[in-house]
Amino acid sequence: MDYKILKTDLSDGILTVTISRPKALNALNTEFFNEMDALIAEVKANPEVKIMVITGEGKAFVAGADIAEMVNKNREEGTAFSKLGQNTFRSLELLDIPVIAAVNGFALGGGMELTMACDFRIASAKAKFGQPEVNLGLIPGYAGTQRLSRLTNMGNALYLLMTADMIGAEDALRMGLVQKVTEPETLMEETLKIAKNIVSKGPQAVKKVKQVVRKGYEMSLDEGSALEAEEFGSLFGENSEGREGMKAFLEKRKPEWG
Repeated sequence: MDYKILKTDLSDGILTVTISRPKALNALNTEFFNEMDALIAEVKANPEVKIMVITGEGKAFVAGADIAEMVNKNREEGTAFSKLGQNTFRSLELLDIPVIAAVNGFALGGGMELTMACDFRIASAKAKFGQPEVNLGLIPGYAGTQRLSRLTNMGNALYLLMTADMIGAEDALRMGLVQKVTEPETLMEETLKIAKNIVSKGPQAVKKVKQVVRKGYEMSLDEGSALEAEEFGSLFGENSEGREGMKAFLEKRKPEWG
């Protein structure tokens, strides 16, 4: 499919997705959500894609939702626009492959919510994060109120949501919102290095790590541990990925993943 907003590049199992509305600071609109939904469907059907990296073109990752599209919506239309974004970000979150946000600049409002729907975040030292919706008399609409407290804590979430303060990459790292900060000129190099490292691991094991962590996060410890035991066991047996990995370790060679 040809996309107007999303630029894609697939190399060595890594799909790099660049959001390209630089004149609008990559603001999210209905067209973006429709394109991302279509891309997610393509990724699910393409076994060559092992990992996805999302970034933005220009000085912004995504500077928010498109206010010009939202301003005249009524209550029902506003709710529908929220659910549209929530459903897209949830589909992204539920992909069985890892999804990394490479945050190159402003990640505000819906942009910060997009980063939180990814599995983890690598940020340029120039990146800025914030949920400024209360400045407009609004609240986040793409599950930002839910993910932010889960990724950081209740106090951090309420502080950022109520004050609309914009924070830098180092503060985001301290809060646990970001996992690594890089120099601006090496952001994509460092992110792709991390992606290549993950691609070199057991592909089924990587998928199961994501599945067990995400499902287990919403379970009790006992339920999550039971899920872990089942998925751990699924990687054993003749011709299994675990068998190949352990044999390769004992034979001092690189594993040959199927």
